[in-house]
Amino acid sequence: MTHRRIVLRTPPRTHTLTIIVACFAVSGLLRLSIAGVAFGQQLGQTQLAQAESAAPTPDTTRDELLTAIQERDGQLRDREKRLEERLALLRIAEEEFEKRRQALIDAEERLAATLALADDAAEKDIQQLTAVYQNMKPKKAAEVFNTMDPTFAAGFLIRMAPEAAADILTAMDTGPAYTVSVLMASRNMNAPTE
Repeated sequence: MTHRRIVLRTPPRTHTLTIIVACFAVSGLLRLSIAGVAFGQQLGQTQLAQAESAAPTPDTTRDELLTAIQERDGQLRDREKRLEERLALLRIAEEEFEKRRQALIDAEERLAATLALADDAAEKDIQQLTAVYQNMKPKKAAEVFNTMDPTFAAGFLIRMAPEAAADILTAMDTGPAYTVSVLMASRNMNAPTE
C-alpha cells in the first residue's frame, strides 16, 4: 500500500502590480529618451546645414548678416517653443503615470484586504467545523473521518483537543486511522530545526 503525500501550498505574496508599474515606467522612459535622441540628431543635422548655408561671405552686407541673425533667432525661439511644449507633454504624462501608479497601489491594497478577509473567513469556517467534529460522538465522527480524504482528516484532528482526537482515531477503521496518524506525525517533518 503506497501513500501519496499531499502538500497544500499557498502561493507567495508578491507585489505583482508594483512590478508591472515599474516595467511600464521603464518602457515609457526608454521610448521618450530614444525619441529625444532621434529628434536631437535630426535637429542637429538641420542646424548644421543651415549654418553652412548662412555662413557669411566677404561680399555679404551688414543687412544680410542682420537678417540671417534674425532668422536664426526666430529658429531658436521656435525650437525653444517646441521643447517647452514637449516638456509640458512630458509633465502631463508623468502626472498621469503617477495617478495610474497610485490607483494600482490602492487596488493592490484593497485586494490584499479582501484576501485577508477571505482567509479569516475560511479559518473561522475550519475552526467551527473542527468544533462540530470534536463535539460529535466519537463513533459518528469516526464514520465521517473514515470516508474523508486523509489529509483533511489529519488537519481536523490536529486542531482538536488531544483527548477528542484520540477517541475519534480509536473509533476509526484501522487503515484510514493509520494513514491519518502517519500524516499527523509527518506534518512538521520538513520544518527547519535551527
